[in-house]
Amino acid sequence: MSQEAVPSSQPKSLLQQMEELMAVLNANLARLDADLPSSPRRPAPAGTGTGARTDDPDHT
Repeated sequence: MSQEAVPSSQPKSLLQQMEELMAVLNANLARLDADLPSSPRRPAPAGTGTGARTDDPDHT
């Protein structure tokens, strides 16, 4: 990994450490997303959606 933590004279707070880790993670995810081939997205398989089913008679 090319980015390594450089020790400083004062320790970082947990919040600062988490923010830095999230920034690195977001950058890595953005790079991975850019590397993926731009193919059309496939629809989710049936039954995995987040909406309520309208064909379920027991659902009110």
